Amino acid sequence: MDLRIMGLESSPLLSTLQQMMELSDDKSSSASLNGPGHTYVRDAKAMATTPADVKEYPNSYVFVVDMPGLKSGDIKVQVEDDNVLLISGERKREEEKEGTKYLRMERRIGKLMRKFVLPDNANTDAISAVCQDGVLTVTVNKLPPPEPKKPKTIEVKIA
Repeated sequence: MDLRIMGLESSPLLSTLQQMMELSDDKSSSASLNGPGHTYVRDAKAMATTPADVKEYPNSYVFVVDMPGLKSGDIKVQVEDDNVLLISGERKREEEKEGTKYLRMERRIGKLMRKFVLPDNANTDAISAVCQDGVLTVTVNKLPPPEPKKPKTIEVKIA
């Protein structure tokens, strides 16, 4: 994708993203001492191209992530470092049948991934995930607000 066509070439974030997307996926490109590693580039591409919506409700946070073509067994929902929600999956190329060849291949294959830092009131023990029609919905319940501390009364003795 050429960002110059869209008039976005001056954005440092977008130019960095374009450079990362232009890197080849072969392992030889990660051999450079100055460049990012193959896994880092692959994960950055996956995070940049996996669309997601985040909603907040009174009792929960809901993450809606497009996971086209993946079955529920191909999707991982994990919590890292006690507060990072990691949603990932990988879409593989279909096996070609003998005598068939692709005339055009536009559907995305490869890794799908998103990471979200959860707020302090997220209950990481109460997370549910449902995948329907290629859309994953992850619900993270909120912890109840802490009880306000009541003042402690000290009995005053007469001496």
